Amino acid sequence: MESDVTQPLLGKAGPRSGAEEPRPTARRPWGLFLAAFAATLGPLSSGFVLGYSSPAIPSLRTTGPEPLQLTDDEASWFGSIVTLGAALGGVLGGWLLDKTGRKLTLMLCTVPFVGGFNLITGAQNIWMLYGGRLLTGLAAGVTSLVVPVYIAEISYPEIRGLLGSCVQLMVVIGILGAYVAGLGLDWCWLSVLGCISPFFMLLLMCFMPETPRFLLIKHKKQEAGAAMRFLWGIEQEQGVEEKEYSDVDQGFHLARLKNPAVYKPFLIGLSLMAFQQFSGINAMMFYADTIFEQANFKDSNLASVIVGILQVVFTAIAALVMDRAGRKILLVLSGTIMAMSCVLFGVYFKISLPSPNNSSNPDLRTYLNTESMGANSGLPWLAVFSMGFFLIGFSIGWGPIPWLLMSEIFPLQVKGLASGACVLTSWIMAFLVTKEFSSLMGFLTPYGTFWLFSSFCVLNIIFTLLFVPETKGKTLEQIEAHFQGR
Repeated sequence: MESDVTQPLLGKAGPRSGAEEPRPTARRPWGLFLAAFAATLGPLSSGFVLGYSSPAIPSLRTTGPEPLQLTDDEASWFGSIVTLGAALGGVLGGWLLDKTGRKLTLMLCTVPFVGGFNLITGAQNIWMLYGGRLLTGLAAGVTSLVVPVYIAEISYPEIRGLLGSCVQLMVVIGILGAYVAGLGLDWCWLSVLGCISPFFMLLLMCFMPETPRFLLIKHKKQEAGAAMRFLWGIEQEQGVEEKEYSDVDQGFHLARLKNPAVYKPFLIGLSLMAFQQFSGINAMMFYADTIFEQANFKDSNLASVIVGILQVVFTAIAALVMDRAGRKILLVLSGTIMAMSCVLFGVYFKISLPSPNNSSNPDLRTYLNTESMGANSGLPWLAVFSMGFFLIGFSIGWGPIPWLLMSEIFPLQVKGLASGACVLTSWIMAFLVTKEFSSLMGFLTPYGTFWLFSSFCVLNIIFTLLFVPETKGKTLEQIEAHFQGR
């Protein structure tokens, strides 16, 4: 892919005063694509971590040694403790991002990936399983922060949306990979398989450059030039000058919060992550197997594979259209589809539940498996349609775009701290929504809960229209200038 370029990637638009106007340069970004692929092996590994528990828990119960045969409560913690590790990874990743750089942080996160899976492989008791899940969750949290930032800083505006969306695409590919591998492998061999992609990421990242922006912040102009040659096939991008970054101080000071280029994107980033989790995605995924079983899909593992394929296909479509359609329109379209789907889901539960008083038993699986639903035998297909429609909507917008925007809207001097706060918010919200979902159903009834999710999806749309900027085709510096009112 080659394109003629007349605007700067890192600097200000136009030539410097008194300088000869530089000729347009042709990018040859094969190095950029290779670096992006190496980095996205991290999200691939994270996806495998997230998808691992679905096939591993039944396998542990049937083929695991007696100390590892999980009870329902232990299985719940085995699946959810990864989100706590990821929340810690957001904090750690934000600190490492500014202190050691983007490249080295990605290389370091392979250690808890491999160490965690090895701990699971050799587990002798339940605490070793928990420890392995916590470590792999920690690594997933670090990569969910660092990879979007790395890709945003090595990309140019015309393809930043495409490459940034590949982060979420690789996550859902990793989840699908865990589901497919779980059809033929037990829990132990699945954990061995989970070590492969982190190993290749470490190997490839050894030969990839640090981002030019970070190198310029550290006054390493020669290394930044070498990174540009590798990434874009050019000696120096027009307008890129070391002096433009000589006054960038990476670190947080309370005085920075007075700067609209800091507090505006910070509030937007936190809100995007919270709204993403309040959309109901975890509820849909949690009961996917049961819903498919009611629609006569007897093999729940195959149902999980179908869900994974659906996410991969439409996340890939979103990546292809991201730089043409823009971020805002996809967020609005995504929120609309999800709101409609949650309304339909609520209608399904309102019609199907055997009693108008549902608060006495918050276990939705009990409702879905009651014989009284036999008279409405066609209704499970309404649930399948609603869930599929929801996943399509989530995949084209609210799945990939909050992570992409997180990497685009924060200024360099607070990128580590702000991104870390967003990742921490996302994973803590995911844990709380997952753990408290049953209680919420008992208080609001199942259909009331999904109508609440629908309301949050409507708020997602309103928030997007009022506050989220369109970043399509803009350099990171132009986005920062937008928040400053310039």
